[in-house]
Amino acid sequence: MMDDVWGQACAALETSVGPNNFNHWIKPLRLTNLESGIAHFASPTRFISDWVNRHFAKDIMGELSRHGQPVERLRFDVVPQAAPGRARPAVPAKPQRPVASAAAPATARAARPDMGAPLDPRYTFSNFVVGKPNELAHAAARRVAEGGPVGFNPLFLYGGVGLGKTHLMHAIAHDYQVNHPAAQVLYLSAEQFMYRFVQALRESSIMDFKSMFRNVNMLMVDDVQFIAGKDSTQEEFFHTFNALVDQGKQIVISADRAPAEIKGLEERIKSRLSCGLIVDLHPTTYELRLGILQSKTVGFRAQQPDLEIGTGVLEFLAHRITTNVRVLEGALQRLFAHASLLRREITLEVAQECLADILRTNDRKISIDDIQRKVAEHYNIRLADMVGPKRARNVARPRQIAMYLSKQLTSRSLPEIGRRFGGRDHTTIMHGIRKIEELLADDKTIAEDVAMLKRLLEA
Repeated sequence: MMDDVWGQACAALETSVGPNNFNHWIKPLRLTNLESGIAHFASPTRFISDWVNRHFAKDIMGELSRHGQPVERLRFDVVPQAAPGRARPAVPAKPQRPVASAAAPATARAARPDMGAPLDPRYTFSNFVVGKPNELAHAAARRVAEGGPVGFNPLFLYGGVGLGKTHLMHAIAHDYQVNHPAAQVLYLSAEQFMYRFVQALRESSIMDFKSMFRNVNMLMVDDVQFIAGKDSTQEEFFHTFNALVDQGKQIVISADRAPAEIKGLEERIKSRLSCGLIVDLHPTTYELRLGILQSKTVGFRAQQPDLEIGTGVLEFLAHRITTNVRVLEGALQRLFAHASLLRREITLEVAQECLADILRTNDRKISIDDIQRKVAEHYNIRLADMVGPKRARNVARPRQIAMYLSKQLTSRSLPEIGRRFGGRDHTTIMHGIRKIEELLADDKTIAEDVAMLKRLLEA
């Protein structure tokens, strides 16, 4: 009776939480008892127990209740996986489906469900909007997902929050698994890697940990900057990295900055990470933000055909919300919910009223002080030199770049900018701006410096 209830609940849960989440987290559980409103489960690891309790407890209790077993709480007992060759209890099969034979082909090497984090079914290449800031990252990710020789290992993706790093990593994993169904793909955050390593040390199972991580076909580690400063974790990561590269296994890494800029990361790890392809996902352009909004709108309209959006609303959002794509998508989601619940057309006035708090946050002004400080930092000169009389090139050129950026990124007039640069005449400011404009066309280093400084100031 209990197995039947759990089997029916599992069939419903696979649909409600998605196949990936179900296979990674719920399928390894075994319902052992139901009494006094408490469902008792056997779980292969404490990690799975904690994750399920945090993310899927309500779903499980809801399905058990719907199938005649009211449950108010879940309780987990850790029962390690049986050793090879010994019997192991299985999750009840879904109704009217044959149970897999014990003699399944040895080539079926799907990754163990407790190995990493679940993949988000929303993050695929088909719904990743490509533009100039991310076209190289997208092309490299596509190449890795094909699974053939790529010519670089690892692929290192870096950039600020909400620029698409995690989306691309999930998309790689999805496509790679489709192209290579027998391969093991392990995706997890650097924090999870550290957690599992510490857990293995505590449980004296370090050899199992090494075996698990070094027998995958593709290892994907998100936000690798979080292992910086963790000496033991870095040591194990270094050896795991080397072992996989030596075997020709692909590694994909993401971080919020380039390897050389991650403070606290061992030099030998920085060196290894720099041996592959390092790709910077630049801040989004207006055109890319507008493309993302248009793509999301098509998806919403498929669900709500009567949805009406006024002229200029998407353009307004793309122009005003520049921080990151997650904020942009969240703003659009809020607008659609507002329109759906109140049955109102999304006009420019409605958007301004509904998103007032987000728009205020994104109205942060860049000041001349910010620009001077960032430029002085970049060129390793004193902040006082920005307003001082020195005319040596190593000081004058950064000062002119700061003048140019002040004109580009603020609404200050030339005389106002001159006053902030030590009381210089507006014609001096104009000369400095023109000089940088000329150099941008001819000097690649200056162009790259200016582009990077703009990204840092606008981030």
